[in-house]
Amino acid sequence: MIRRVLFVLLGILTMVSPLRLAAQSADSRAGLETIAAGVAGGCDIGKAEEQSGHGFDLSNLDRSASPCDDFFQFADGGWVKSHPIPAAYPTWGTFNKLRQDNETALSKILEKAAADKNAAPGSNWRKIGDFYASCMDETAVETAGLKPLLPQLQRIADIHDAESLQAEIARLQRDGAGVLFAFGSEQDYKNSTQVIASARQGGLGMPDRDYYTKDDEKSEKLRAAYGQHVTNMFKLAGDDEATAAAEAKTVMGLETSLAKVSMTRVERRDPDNTYHKTSVVQLAELTPHFMWTKYFAEVGTPPVTDVNVNQPEFFKALDASLTSVSLADWRIYLRWHLLHNAAPSLSSKFVNENFDFYGKTLQGTTELLPRWRRCVQATDANLGEALGQYYVKEYFPPEAKAKAVAMVKHLMDALRDDLATLHWMSPETRKQAALKLDAIMIKIGYPDKWRDYSPYKVDRGSYVENVFQGRQFEMAHDLSEIGKPVDRTEWSMTPPTVNAYYNPSMNEIVFPAGILQPPFYDANRDDAMNYGGMGAVIGHEMTHGFDDQGAKFDAQGNLKNWWTAEDLKNFKERGDCIAKQFDEFEVEAGLHENGKLVEGESIADLGGLTLAYAALEKSLEGKLAPKIDGFTPEQRFFLGFAQIWAGSFRPEYARMIVATNPHPLGQYRVKGPLSNMPAFAKAWGCKSDSPMVRKEELRCRIW
Repeated sequence: MIRRVLFVLLGILTMVSPLRLAAQSADSRAGLETIAAGVAGGCDIGKAEEQSGHGFDLSNLDRSASPCDDFFQFADGGWVKSHPIPAAYPTWGTFNKLRQDNETALSKILEKAAADKNAAPGSNWRKIGDFYASCMDETAVETAGLKPLLPQLQRIADIHDAESLQAEIARLQRDGAGVLFAFGSEQDYKNSTQVIASARQGGLGMPDRDYYTKDDEKSEKLRAAYGQHVTNMFKLAGDDEATAAAEAKTVMGLETSLAKVSMTRVERRDPDNTYHKTSVVQLAELTPHFMWTKYFAEVGTPPVTDVNVNQPEFFKALDASLTSVSLADWRIYLRWHLLHNAAPSLSSKFVNENFDFYGKTLQGTTELLPRWRRCVQATDANLGEALGQYYVKEYFPPEAKAKAVAMVKHLMDALRDDLATLHWMSPETRKQAALKLDAIMIKIGYPDKWRDYSPYKVDRGSYVENVFQGRQFEMAHDLSEIGKPVDRTEWSMTPPTVNAYYNPSMNEIVFPAGILQPPFYDANRDDAMNYGGMGAVIGHEMTHGFDDQGAKFDAQGNLKNWWTAEDLKNFKERGDCIAKQFDEFEVEAGLHENGKLVEGESIADLGGLTLAYAALEKSLEGKLAPKIDGFTPEQRFFLGFAQIWAGSFRPEYARMIVATNPHPLGQYRVKGPLSNMPAFAKAWGCKSDSPMVRKEELRCRIW
């Protein structure tokens, strides 16, 4: 099921490919050779860094900086200096290092599976080995060239009327191409026990509508570069220069028209803006030129009675374009999106052209990831839970899960205590908040029920056909849930993923095995560092249930107001404070963080950190807590938090993140919440006029 309202810890996704490469669409990984021990000290994936003996590398610090002036520089300056961004990455940080180590671990599993000639046909072990082997067979991929796409290209060329056009739209969507709009299943916002169909805006080749609508110089240059990229792709597909350029102009015109009627990211953050449950009869009235009944049959849905039309105005405009745009232009648009969708899985000339725009131009990277890393990522994307079963057997022992569950419960206790005394929340709202907290489902490490991949046919033949089969399998699985009760055992991230999320419709917090390792949690470290690292991560996801979006959902995951009018007013004012604070952060001359876009993640950062600190203080009660490496437990707590955000960004990628991502850049995730915490100023002896201390009248408070 498509879980649209997901609040992840890290929204930094390397868009080397424009495709949906994971359960929730990701592609980004990174590298070095770290990781000493897992959550329970039993997960030896790679080689540990030189440390002080207490699970913390003092060389990460920049002692020339004052912690009260710039804590990010003080805590992470040494790390950033000694870890320049590798050529194949747009950003480099502790998340990326851990992801790279996980990929190395996964590659060992996959190489073993691929080499096993006796693997049982149809088994998960056989599937992951065959998929990886087909991806690694570069000679076969190069020899095939564009041949695997010839049937789809011919179908597009054969479009001759509205019915055949709309049938091809459904077929391409089934293959994973994002043509015109997105369609799938989702929980009913106002009946969270049920799954309904969902139609959403889409159809673009660049990351966001704003890339088509902004008129500043950088945006105009990006549009020109995108137009050239589309031209180049058509030329690789066999068109001459003039034809390809004309086709690119057609694509840009169609996508721009879609962008202009699309909601902004800030508008889409409000679930009230995107819930429009519509009967199939009403949907036909909204879009009279689109043959929904035939579309449902072609795309493969079960019987559909209602659809959540997330952006009605978008679909009205789309419907009008079905008659105003010529079939010839639609054929060009669909052909482009087929090429765009398949490019990372085709021969090197398509891969390289795709990387030139999405990697070099958009993100500033200068080098393509090695093939084995791309193949590991693709296997995780298409067979994530099959691969994940072997990963957790090898690298995530049962005691790791038990320790993580215990820490989550400590953080929940801290939030429960805080709710009981929160001065700005009335008893009525406080009671509902406590009910929601108690109802949160905790998922740690890996699913209790694994995905059944038996319908997914994989062999060692065509790699791109394996990819298409994977997308068809995923969409069929997604659509099969329409009209059924919600399956609360499903996960939206694979076990090796270095990330975490909260889903308000499920009221669940989820921590894959991939993130339950250093630098987030290390059995060799003291509690202060672990609470600052993994404790803050847990608190972050937990408080997403009470951020500007999550607060609109009740304990059962329904979109329902459970606040008194006065409490809601108080809460919004606190959120506005954080939005205004982040508006002030200047990324580069003239470019600021978008406070309303990052409000939810920043509320979660501040709330999670506050709760983790409270949990640490409770754990220290009555105990002698000596300094370690010259730092008090409170100081080490804040160092533990800061080090998970150590890293840097290429300017191109930073601009893309600021424009499209609800997560602030790492340095502001450190400076923003810490400057609002009196406990931070006290721990480091910062004066009231220090840059890392916000004035009392400006200080933002949530929990």
